[in-house]
Amino acid sequence: MWEHPHGAHQVPSGWHLEGLALASPSLTPVRQRGFCAFYGACGHNPEVNASLVPSEVPCLSNTRAPLASGAVLALLRSVCPELARGQNGSARVCCSLAQLHALRLSVGLSGAVLARCPACARNFANIHCHNICSPDQSLFANVTRVGTRVGTDARPVLQYQLFYRRRYAEAAFASCQGVRLPATGGYAISTMCGRYGAHLCSAQRWLDFQGDKNNGLAPLQIDFQLVPDGVEPGEGIAPLDVPAWRCDQAPDEGQEPCSCQDCALSCPPVVPPSEPPPPFRVGRVDGALLLGALLFASLALAFLLASLCRKGTGRAVLQPGGHRRRVGEGWQRLMERAFRRWGAAVAARPVPVLALALLAAGGLAAGLARLRLTTEPVELWSAPGSRARQEKEFHDRHFGPFLRTNQVIVTVPGRPGTAYHSVLLGTKNFSGVLAPDVLRALLELQEELAGTAAWAPAAGRNVTLRDVCYAPLNPGTPGTADCAVSSVTQYFQNNRSRLALRAWQQDGKPPGTVDWHDHLIYCVNSPLSFKDITALELSCMAEYGGPVFPYIALGGYPGSEYTEARALIVTYSLNNFPAGDPRLEWALSWERRFLEVLRDFQSRHRHLRVAFMAERSLEDELARTAAQDVPLFAASYLLVLLYIALALGEGTAWHRLLVESKVTLALGGIAVVLGAVLAAMGLLALLGVPSSLIIIEVVPFLVLAVGADNIFIFVQELQQSPREPGETREQQVGRVLARVAPSMVLCSLSETLCFLLGALSSMPAVRTFALTAALAVALDLALQLSAFVALVALDSRRQEVAPGAPRGGHGEGPQGGHGGGFWGLGFGVLGFAPSSAPAQVLLFLFMACSGLFLLFHVSVGLDQELALPEDSYLLPYFSALNQYLAVGVPTYFVTTGGYNFSSESGTNAICSSAGCDADSLTQTIQLATRFPNVSYLAIPATSWVDDFLDWLNPMARCCRVHQSGEHKGDFCPSTSSECAARCVKAVRRPTPDEFQRFLPWFLQDRPTLQCPKGGLGAYDTAVSMDSNGTILATRFMAYQRPLRTSQEYTAALRAARALAQRITGTLRAVPGTDPDFRVFPYTVTYVYYEQYLTVVYEGLVTLALCLVPTFAVSFLLLGMDARSSLATLLTIAMVLLGTVGCMALWAVPYNAVALINLVAAVGISVEFVSHITCAFARSRQPTQVARAKEATVTMGSKVVAGVAMTNLPGVAVLAFAKARLVRIFFFRLNLIVTLLGLAHGLAFLPVLLSYLGTAGTGTGRAPGGHRAGWHRGTAGTGTGTGTGWHCGTAGTGTGAWRGWGQGQRQGRGGTVAPRGRGRGQGHGRDGDRDRVALWHLWERDRDGVALWHRGDGDRGMAGMGTGTGWHCGTPGTATRAWRGWG
Repeated sequence: MWEHPHGAHQVPSGWHLEGLALASPSLTPVRQRGFCAFYGACGHNPEVNASLVPSEVPCLSNTRAPLASGAVLALLRSVCPELARGQNGSARVCCSLAQLHALRLSVGLSGAVLARCPACARNFANIHCHNICSPDQSLFANVTRVGTRVGTDARPVLQYQLFYRRRYAEAAFASCQGVRLPATGGYAISTMCGRYGAHLCSAQRWLDFQGDKNNGLAPLQIDFQLVPDGVEPGEGIAPLDVPAWRCDQAPDEGQEPCSCQDCALSCPPVVPPSEPPPPFRVGRVDGALLLGALLFASLALAFLLASLCRKGTGRAVLQPGGHRRRVGEGWQRLMERAFRRWGAAVAARPVPVLALALLAAGGLAAGLARLRLTTEPVELWSAPGSRARQEKEFHDRHFGPFLRTNQVIVTVPGRPGTAYHSVLLGTKNFSGVLAPDVLRALLELQEELAGTAAWAPAAGRNVTLRDVCYAPLNPGTPGTADCAVSSVTQYFQNNRSRLALRAWQQDGKPPGTVDWHDHLIYCVNSPLSFKDITALELSCMAEYGGPVFPYIALGGYPGSEYTEARALIVTYSLNNFPAGDPRLEWALSWERRFLEVLRDFQSRHRHLRVAFMAERSLEDELARTAAQDVPLFAASYLLVLLYIALALGEGTAWHRLLVESKVTLALGGIAVVLGAVLAAMGLLALLGVPSSLIIIEVVPFLVLAVGADNIFIFVQELQQSPREPGETREQQVGRVLARVAPSMVLCSLSETLCFLLGALSSMPAVRTFALTAALAVALDLALQLSAFVALVALDSRRQEVAPGAPRGGHGEGPQGGHGGGFWGLGFGVLGFAPSSAPAQVLLFLFMACSGLFLLFHVSVGLDQELALPEDSYLLPYFSALNQYLAVGVPTYFVTTGGYNFSSESGTNAICSSAGCDADSLTQTIQLATRFPNVSYLAIPATSWVDDFLDWLNPMARCCRVHQSGEHKGDFCPSTSSECAARCVKAVRRPTPDEFQRFLPWFLQDRPTLQCPKGGLGAYDTAVSMDSNGTILATRFMAYQRPLRTSQEYTAALRAARALAQRITGTLRAVPGTDPDFRVFPYTVTYVYYEQYLTVVYEGLVTLALCLVPTFAVSFLLLGMDARSSLATLLTIAMVLLGTVGCMALWAVPYNAVALINLVAAVGISVEFVSHITCAFARSRQPTQVARAKEATVTMGSKVVAGVAMTNLPGVAVLAFAKARLVRIFFFRLNLIVTLLGLAHGLAFLPVLLSYLGTAGTGTGRAPGGHRAGWHRGTAGTGTGTGTGWHCGTAGTGTGAWRGWGQGQRQGRGGTVAPRGRGRGQGHGRDGDRDRVALWHLWERDRDGVALWHRGDGDRGMAGMGTGTGWHCGTPGTATRAWRGWG
């Protein structure tokens, strides 16, 4: 048990002291009922140098208690009703009228804090009533020290002992232990237990603080002796043991038990909320892994069974239906005819077409003059119509924008702590950061910030802290001292002299010196104290008049050992202003100066680790990062442009390098792509659609990937398609365009519709990105079909007139660009061997199922650290914030209009004191704080309703009215002694008229020691009223527990909304409540994290919508080929699954930025997939395998050159970006998409088409305009018959032939027919004779001898193109049957 020691004291002249250290009968000789130990007032105590309230010590008087009547008895019934019970006309008491008045003041001060719990307030009052006025005072009070005054017989009592039965003291303490302070969310007991605070307080410590003469309230030293049951102190002392009410009991008939918030015994049984569901598991196995494995096994089994079933029938049986085939062929012929005519027309008039295209693109791009870039994160990621934005606008409209926070965190790494031995408060450990030099440095910083000025250019004036700071207790005309600055130095009122103050503590054990250590120990445990108990006699309140809570000013401490904190946290709260308010520039200017001062402070104090941030810091750093990475993006674009310019050239001979390099054409194609991007952005700017940096960074990449492959396909097809005899240049361009345009339209139209559907997203950044991308892709297609075709025609004309150009304009065919030879070897064999194709399908199915499993392991969110460069000064700040901060951000529960607070039922459904509903707003929030892991709330909500009711309590001197004079009827502040009329005469709920009249007084009443319940500072901005006094909105502030990750912020939002919805349902049941009334949670972070509540669902819907047009457009443009369209859709979906799986493996979180890249991934995947599918559809080969092989050979090089190689160089550069956001979401995701798209497009899709696609029809039109047809004939010699098909493609004097033949023979005697296969390739130019190479494989019958034969010397045919063919023949002796495919 801790006791105050006794010792000598400094005594002024005229006073003499005498007494005993232990109970002595000499000062209280008579101990019997009806006798006092002291009585009356004997002046002020000379040992108390500073008292917060006027108080006098009693006079020694061990005499019979005098009779009380009249005014004394009336006041006794009011202050101490238990001592006046049963007394009709008189009662014996040991206190005078003056003592009763002083007692009423003392009880009133505590009553303002404890009145919300009647049992506690009555028990606390009874302790002092029995102490001062009990007629049996001599039985339990023992005077131990008195003084004498010269010239009088009165002997003032300076110290005495009170003997209480322990069970009584602990019962009284238990009734008060849970009483809350609505203004802070903490416990009232924390203001009544000194250095121990609420957590370490006990009945003994609670009473010891009441009796400590140094607490600013007690007039003398009182030593409370708690006597256990069965123990008697002797000397006739009978410990006080009177009944004490439990907190769940009502002291009087007209009173209520304490509420659940103040009394755990009053709480109904609380069912703990369910914890978040555990991860899905099947036994010990991850459930998602098991489902993924089962899915893969099912798909693999189904594929293998289907392959086995079809093995005997081959893959040439899947042919489209007759009617659908004819419709598809007609549609294709119509498109070819239209594009042929269009291409020829453009090629005939290239200059006018270029001029019109330039005029259109330039006119639209001129809209960039009105371009508005959005950099505000709220505008980027939160839709104006979203719930969080609407709630933010409602809050800001009624209460103003959230305060601007500027914070400094100071640590001293590596410095050891020290132990401090306080003569008064015991031994405490102090960390290395709580040292005099660090505190002085912190004072130096705060003094510099208080005196600094920042220039505001637009306002043309200097701005100081007082111009922008939040001054809660003097908002009208604040001075620098009125600014709300939270800092540990505020316990010394930011005063160097007080920090250096030392004093001699006489009543220590032993006596000794006290200094800042002792004051700090006391204040961190009792931050609401106006005076500590040390000889320093300093206040703990901040310079601006409010408290500084240790969990805000200190960080990194274990438990509640605040002096072991590892970090000092200084927080400047500034007023915030809406955009357009000139005062916003003041705040921004001061914050800029704040950052400059902190950087200078950091450089001067190298021994300190200083982390800091201003409200503007994050936006500043994002802008700085974007500016730093602009050269990197420019280098990336230039690298891509250089590649395109070099890759388009033919390069057949060095002397023709300048002619065939096509640098000008490449630059023109690039200009077309960039012109489309600029025109799209300009058009949207004209329409008032804002843009963003993410659009500027991503859309050009995307359109380059989309547009470059079209350029490559067109140019290389032209290079590989020499002009036919008699064909003009314009007709050649038209013929080539007719061949490639359907593929270009297929990809571009799919992507445009995909992005347009992606624009349905509610996120502004995603929506504007999708709109810009859709418009840019569409304009790019339009410009490529016009301007670029014109450029190609001009380039062809240039080549023809160049020296050494071939006459007639015939191209070089196979030598041009990225010819088919290499890719024929690379892709023509890949995936089509019977043994490897199933393995490839299974491999890609495994990748897709793995991606599906990993999808459930992708983290959702975006930690703000990822948006910053690695050299940002904010990274150490966020690290320190996560490491040291002990409490989260404040969260407001906001009520809308339509609720009647002034009705009794309306009040009871809000408040949390005695008589309030068990499921009231504040009670519900308080219960939620019991489960912070589920609710994410740590500190209950402040309640202006509760403090308003306490403020009206007639026992307090808060709400009073002037009775006379010019201010008659007006509010009389608690500091005034000119008024005595209370607003209400009894403890009750105010009437609606009283509520409306007194509420504005309460909101503007400055809290003082006499009335700590004043609402100014705590609640003046918590209630929004109109001019008639109608409440339009209110808010109740709680605190979240510390939140570290975006996942926790999102979960906290979800939990707060669920809690608010439950409260809304309760309050709507109150009579008179508007059906549209609601309660919603609000904090500054919700508007950023709301997107993560729906981003998964919205992403799935957006990506699904993007896939729909891919299938639809493919189906229409591929001649209603549902199988090929389905293969396209499936491949793109597998690319997305693989991308998401790689996101989990490469630590790429999913959020709106990732969603933008996934939407772009759909567009890029279309490029990898659709060209191959379109080539497959155009192929005239009779089997799926042959068609897939031909599609890969002819289109693979163009896809690699035009899509993959366009992306990869630019993406690789992004790996060196300073912003981690760019490296993670642009480099990693784009690299993943490019590699997966390439792999799926060239290694999986052809194989899939070879299984799923339809067989060739053998009909269609050859490039030369002549029909390619089927021929079936029968012939036989002897007994057998033969059937055969032949497909040929012949132009006008030139053509290419392909053939595949297989023959079977039924020979005599059942012999097996030999087989033969051959492959040949050759070409001719202008009638020249070239050599051709042939391979023959013969398989002889009977003996099975096989041999290779290679021969040279055959010659190409004049005027013919290239041809490759296989022929398998079976010659028999009597019968020969031939089957051929060509």
